[in-house]
Parts: sequence; C-alpha cells; structure tokens
Amino acid sequence: MRKGTFMELCDLLSPALKHMNTKMRAALTVEKQVAIALWKLATPDSYRSIGNQFGVGKSTVGAAVMQVAHAIKDLLLSRVVTLGNVQVIVDGFAAMGFPNCGGAIDGTHIPILAPEHQAGEYINRKGYFSIVLQALVDHKGCFTNINVGWPGKVHDARIFRNSGLFQQLQEGTLFPDQKITVGDVEMPICILGDPAYPLMPWLMKPYTGSLDSSQELFNYRLSKCRMVVECAFGRLKARWRSLLTHLDLSETNIPTVITACCVLHNICESKGETFMAGWEVEANRLAAGFVQPDTRAVSRAQEGVVHIREALKTSFMTGQATV
Repeated sequence: MRKGTFMELCDLLSPALKHMNTKMRAALTVEKQVAIALWKLATPDSYRSIGNQFGVGKSTVGAAVMQVAHAIKDLLLSRVVTLGNVQVIVDGFAAMGFPNCGGAIDGTHIPILAPEHQAGEYINRKGYFSIVLQALVDHKGCFTNINVGWPGKVHDARIFRNSGLFQQLQEGTLFPDQKITVGDVEMPICILGDPAYPLMPWLMKPYTGSLDSSQELFNYRLSKCRMVVECAFGRLKARWRSLLTHLDLSETNIPTVITACCVLHNICESKGETFMAGWEVEANRLAAGFVQPDTRAVSRAQEGVVHIREALKTSFMTGQATV
C-alpha cells in the first residue's frame, strides 16, 4: 500500500497499539508494529527472517502480528466490512446482468497446521487441514459480510445456515424491503450462490443436471455475477499470501488474522491500491498445493422459491429482465 494509506491505517489503529516505554526497553512505535504485521501477512516469510529484517526478535514479530490483527478486528471490522449503499450494489449487479441482487456468497478454505484438539474436524474433502472463510461481496469484490472459523470438514450450507447472515436474510433485516416484479412473481433483493447453497426466496443459485437453453442462459448470467466473489478471494490471497501457506498460529488466533486480512483487502480495494499481476502468479503457485474442495450440491428448496427462479429464467430469455 502507498505511504498515505499506511499512515492512515496507523492513525486508526494507534489507540489500541500505543505502548508505554518501560525501564527495560523502548516500546515499538505504532508504525513499526503495523509494518511488521503487514509484512508477515503479505509474505510466506518466517518469523525469524522478518525479525532480522526489522531488527527485533521472532517473539516480537509474533506479538506484533496478533496485536495489530486484534486492533484491526476491534477498531475497523464493523466500519470497513459493511454493506454500504445497497442501491449502488443493486445497480452494479444489474449492469452485469442480474436484477435486484445485493451480493454474491461463497466459502474458501484457508490451510492451517494440524490443530492440537479435534484435528479430524479440520480435514476437508481434499485431505488437508483448513478453516473456512464465508464471505458476501458486493459488485466490486469488497467484503460486505464475513464469517470465519468453521473447521474445514463442515459443509458450506451448514456454515451458512448457522451464520448471522442467514438469520438477517431470513428475517429480512439485511436489505431494504425492495421487491421487483418478474413476470407475475415478486422477488426481493437476493444474493447469488453456487449449488452448495439452498435455493431461497432471497438466494438464487444455478440449475444443475441436464439443462435446456433457457436454464443455461440463467446459469451464465448468474455465474458472470457470482465470479466477483471468486475474484475477491483470489485478490485477498494474492495480497495476503500468508493465507496460502499453513497459518502457523493457534486455532483461536487464526480467525482473527483471517478477519484482519479481509479488512485490509477492503481498505486496499477502496483506496485503489496497486494490484500487481505477478502476485497472482505467485499466489497460484502457492495455492497449487491446496486445491479448494468441491462441496456437494444442496437440492432442498423452500416452497414457492422455484417460481422466482423460473420467472427470472423466462425473463432472461425474453429480454424483459432489465429493471
């Protein structure tokens, strides 16, 4: 990130990071703590090599990373990972081809070392230990809601059903009550998911099985808009490459660090920070060892939901879905 963004970040975090000097040693400055933490999160480097680079011991690096991550979570999460202007998001997705959409949802597995307790719960379908990050993103790939910490063995649909996001969507408190009429069916603001998610009045997912041309068109439109969440995960991990190598932290600290990376992702994206093509190449190389598990498709659907998807499918075919 540019110096201006870095200094702004230090100012925001300084209430939590200002340390008093002791007789034994001078406290690390806020800037140095933040610089150490950003370096550790952005590279797969060891604590020792980062300590050598900054002239501190490796335990100081570990402490700085966690203090900064906690400060980011406590001071910035609710300010930075937030829905923002829903109408702008809805207009953004409509321009990409999907009407009345407020976000795209997906889960991604972050590799971790084998935990000391209940390690079997953390082995995912690809056979490595992981923690799941569930995220909702807007049309620009910024996180608007995150849920971190479920073990890799747990199915995306179960994580979703147990999340605060599901509850808000179910109660209708996440988005304004803004319905559109598609054909003769009313459709609330919805989010888009892959086949691992349940079809709901407010969650549209692709058709599966053998498809006719109208279903294929519906799936094409949906996947074009849903790609923003996959791109967001790609950019998150390419910027914060520590997420691509086994995070060498305790299970209690890992969710805090992943959360901090998501907040930093939004800050970098909203400030228009440079994203280098080489980062993605390096990220893909690191990620090759940890293939994302496939999740089983969920076929349950609420009564009446199918009508909304059918009406959308028809409107895409007839070209009437320009709202």
